[in-house]
Amino acid sequence: MKHFTTALLAIALALSGAPVLAQSWPAKPVRLIVGFTPGGGVDINARLLASKLPEILGQSVIVENRPGAGTNIANEHVAKAAPDGYTLLINTAALAINMSLYKKPGFDTLRDFVPVSVFSESPNILVVNSAGPFRSVGELLAAARARPGALNFSSAGSGTTQHLSGELLKLRSGTDIVHVPYKGTAPSLTALIAGEVDFTFANIPSILQHVKSGRLRPLATTGVRRSEFVPELPTMKESGVSGVEVTVWYGVLAPAATPREIVNLLAAAIVNATRAPDIRTRLVEQGAEPVGNTPDEFGKLLREEVARWAEVIGAAKIRAD
Repeated sequence: MKHFTTALLAIALALSGAPVLAQSWPAKPVRLIVGFTPGGGVDINARLLASKLPEILGQSVIVENRPGAGTNIANEHVAKAAPDGYTLLINTAALAINMSLYKKPGFDTLRDFVPVSVFSESPNILVVNSAGPFRSVGELLAAARARPGALNFSSAGSGTTQHLSGELLKLRSGTDIVHVPYKGTAPSLTALIAGEVDFTFANIPSILQHVKSGRLRPLATTGVRRSEFVPELPTMKESGVSGVEVTVWYGVLAPAATPREIVNLLAAAIVNATRAPDIRTRLVEQGAEPVGNTPDEFGKLLREEVARWAEVIGAAKIRAD
C-alpha cells in the first residue's frame, strides 16, 4: 500500500499528464548513490532527503557513498544500473563538469541519465581576507587588470565548482588571475586566511564561521538573485560582472531508461519533501534553499550546465586525465 498523500498524487499526475501506472513501485528500499565521502555538501543533502522520503514513499531510502574519480565512480555505477527506480544518483555540477573535464568519464551525462528533480541549491560566495585591501568585486578586478598575473585565487582542487567559478570570472571579466589548487575546501580557506592567496569561491556553510569571526570578508554571491541567507550581499551581476552565475545545485537522477511514471513519482516525492517545514528549516540552516522542480526543468538546467562548463574548461584548457 502506497503512502502518498492526495497532494503528492496530484503533483505526480500533473507532471505525467496521465494516470500513474507504476503502482507496484517502490516495493523495496531505494538506494541513493553519493560520489563523495560522508560529511560533504552532497552527502548532507542526500541524508536529509533520505530522512524524509520514507514518509512519502513508504519504503526506506539508503544512502550509499561511492567516492572517487571526481564522482565518476558513482556516476558510472548509476548509469549502468537497472532502470527500475531503485538505484538513484544525487550529484551536483560535477556531473555536468566531468563531461568535458575527463577524456573518458565512463558515461554521458545527457544520454545515460534522466533528471528527476533538484532538491536544493546554494550559491558560491567570493570571499577575501578581511585584512586585505579589497572591499568590493570592482576593487578586486581593478587590481587584477592593473597587474595581470599578479593576483591569485585558491580552490578545493582542479575542476571543482570553486575552481571553475574563478575561471568563469576570468573569462567574463577578461582578467589574468592565477589559480592555486588545494586538496579540499578547508586547506583552500586556510590559505586565504593566512594571506597566501587573494580570494576564493566557497559555499555558505564552509565560510560562515570565518565570516562571523571576522577573518574573511564576503564580497558577492554567484547566485542569479540574492541569497535568503545573506540578503545584504550583492550578486556578481550587481557587482558589475555578468555571466558568473554559479548555483551549487543538488539534484537526483535515475538511469536513462527508467519509466517516466516512476520518474514523475520520484520528482513529486522530492517536491513534497522540499515543502516539509522541517526540511526547509534544516536546508536554510546550512545556507541552502529548497527547490523541488520538474524533470523537464532539471533537464533544461543540466543541458545548460554541460554547455557552460564545456566553454569554461575549453577556454582554460583544463584536463583531469
